[in-house]
Amino acid sequence: MEIRKILFPTDFLEGTADAVPYAVDLAKKYNARLYILHVIYEVTKATGLYVPHVTLDELYSSMEEEAAKEIEKAYREELRGFNDVEYIIKKGIPYEEIINFASDEGIDLIVIGTHGRKGLDKLFFGSTAEKVIKHAHCPVMTIRVKE
Repeated sequence: MEIRKILFPTDFLEGTADAVPYAVDLAKKYNARLYILHVIYEVTKATGLYVPHVTLDELYSSMEEEAAKEIEKAYREELRGFNDVEYIIKKGIPYEEIINFASDEGIDLIVIGTHGRKGLDKLFFGSTAEKVIKHAHCPVMTIRVKE
């Protein structure tokens, strides 16, 4: 088994903080490139609702700026001494963008945190990790959030 490219999707919530050490350690162990991906949830794709583009474009622009700042600083400590990392921000439905990115880039392993949502949270938000596991072309390592 050869692992050259590892994808770590993040939503900046507590689950990803628990999972990032695994992604970084594996990247170091296998001397692999680490891709840290944040997907800005595109509401219109998910719901089919019409929202005026001017308002939506401004919102997404602001979200992209904030995500760009956050993606590099959020895991600075965990990445100390590791430089083979690339930060990516996409817009869309998270599980679809994760799967497409993994496929397009030839990712060998996805390391993803799980939130363990239940009840209405799961009904409304679904499980991104569950959908990634189901549809990814490569192995997926899930890291459960600490309660």
